[in-house]
Amino acid sequence: MNTQTAAQHGREVMAQGLEDLSREALERLVVMTAKDVIALDGTWFQSLERARGMDAAMEHDREAWRRFVPSEARRLAQLLELPERCGLAGLARALPLRCTSLANEWEIRWEDGGNALVFRITDCRVQTARARKGMEFHPCKSVGELEYAGFAAALDDRIRCECASCFPDITDDTCNCAWRFQLEE
Repeated sequence: MNTQTAAQHGREVMAQGLEDLSREALERLVVMTAKDVIALDGTWFQSLERARGMDAAMEHDREAWRRFVPSEARRLAQLLELPERCGLAGLARALPLRCTSLANEWEIRWEDGGNALVFRITDCRVQTARARKGMEFHPCKSVGELEYAGFAAALDDRIRCECASCFPDITDDTCNCAWRFQLEE
């Protein structure tokens, strides 16, 4: 079996396996896969953190998310059939489907009469896991700034993102982090 045939066979087997699952099971699979991605992200991060220290781990974390989020945004925009400059409404449709969103508890709030969107992670798997292990919180603000701004800009270059609250600069203790998005014309 050549490589192309093997790959096609693998897709057919996977499709058959997915067809056998109920909608509820498919939904659980999507969430489970998102949690697995976050666990994998944390595993490599903690390995680098132990070997080289927090500063080196953060540098690599920022680079990984800087490179990942534009492709994640493009794939979600294609899946959702969003227009090229989808505005805050398109961002509000895409944010809940990000792998990090599927793995965490979150909420979206509209402010300023619908001219600003605030995305809040109300229960973060990363911070909960670190607390459970007796580790210091992940200083994720600098990563989040790249991650959320990059995701929004990949959907619509007019969207600006600012951190409303994120460790180590927590200004809202009712969530793990909060990101405010506005459309600049």
